Amino acid sequence: MKQTLFDKIWESHVVNRQEGFPDVFYIDRHYIHEVTTPQAFDMLRERNLPVFRPQQTTATADHNVPTQNQHLPIQEELSRMQVEKLTQNCEEFGLELYGLGHPFQGIVHVIGPELGFTQPGMTMVCGDSHTSTHGAFGAIAFGIGTSMVGQVLASQCILQYKPKRMLIEINGKLAQGVSAKDVILYIISQLTASGGTGYFVEYAGEVFENMTMEERMTVCNMSIEMGARGGLIAPDETTFAYMKDRKYAPQGENWDKAITYWKTLKTDDGAEFDKVYEFKAESIHPMITYGTNPGMGISVNSSIPKSDELSDKSEIPSFQKSLAYMGLEEGTSIKGKKIDYVFIGSCTNSRIEDLRTVAQFVQGKKKAEDTVVWIVPGSKQVEKQAKAEGLDKIFAEAGFDLREPGCSACLGMNEDKVPVGKYCVSTSNRNFEGRQGQGSRTFLASPLTAALAAVTGRVDDVREYL
Repeated sequence: MKQTLFDKIWESHVVNRQEGFPDVFYIDRHYIHEVTTPQAFDMLRERNLPVFRPQQTTATADHNVPTQNQHLPIQEELSRMQVEKLTQNCEEFGLELYGLGHPFQGIVHVIGPELGFTQPGMTMVCGDSHTSTHGAFGAIAFGIGTSMVGQVLASQCILQYKPKRMLIEINGKLAQGVSAKDVILYIISQLTASGGTGYFVEYAGEVFENMTMEERMTVCNMSIEMGARGGLIAPDETTFAYMKDRKYAPQGENWDKAITYWKTLKTDDGAEFDKVYEFKAESIHPMITYGTNPGMGISVNSSIPKSDELSDKSEIPSFQKSLAYMGLEEGTSIKGKKIDYVFIGSCTNSRIEDLRTVAQFVQGKKKAEDTVVWIVPGSKQVEKQAKAEGLDKIFAEAGFDLREPGCSACLGMNEDKVPVGKYCVSTSNRNFEGRQGQGSRTFLASPLTAALAAVTGRVDDVREYL
């Protein structure tokens, strides 16, 4: 029987299957952080259970940590309590923790790939929806709730129904100034924020084949934003080159064996998907969101839709509510809109390639006088590399604030919040009401578009400046 890549990985990890019940599904790698784990560890204590396979759990502190003065005691009470609790739980249950001050600390979806924990053919979960990031390696990766975190800690398995399969194929060549972030924002704008509900997505075609691994991670990261369970891309020579000599990647003879297996991880010719979408690279322009979900996106030189242009009239009330929150009017252009904050970071766009892109564009330039710019690397390793390459000096000369690793202003759970009513161009993944701070207004965009906004102080089309 011909199988998709998703089928091959899923079926090889089913421990037990019974008609009418979810599969007992084995997990190869479990990522945990300080926010979604306290209750899960309490579940183990209540049942007097150990962590079943501690060597397959990777722990870090990222969501609620400060991004300044990490060498000092945490000032914010909730953040301090959560980080201390994670530290205690990892010590009690024998888990290695990449906490504040550790050279491997960082955003969970950044450190997994860069350390080589994330590998093709694996199944991976975390108590965080953007676990789909790891699918860029040809793996099944998705977010889970706290009760399931407890299941994995106790048994290395979860109960899970198999999702349907979707193929998104894009061929052609992207225009200058169009990035991986623009590609995924375009896809979500076409499918809507619920268009992938119930599906696991495979991305295929020339556009994805030509992407770097960090670009592929950006795409898979936001699969969840169209309602999909996750997304994945078949591993290839680009994948293998990225993984070679990573700290926890296979070494020596094990590397050769792994490559042999990884090369089998591709969809069979003639395998069927439940739904297929095809797009052309030439249709994709630099994108920006205008509303309060990631599906509300347009090219930067387009106008916000009008209510009577919506295909689903039942969406009109929420559409109008969204624009009211954002302080925007239908039928108008966002281009030229004044920006107060720029945030470059998050598990979507905080890797070294993202920082290089921004530095290359802003070198020799200054930020707009009344625009605050935060750059938050995704890990200590990214921060170290950025400084080794002198990117920190470029940012400092431009007036940008280079901070320490963490989720930062992506979710407003820590001290990095955008004030009420202020506009922020953000490279993160969600623009929900209050996501970056109560009353904050978020435009999602690529690192290049964000860098331009930082310099000009407004939304603009980067193609006019390249």
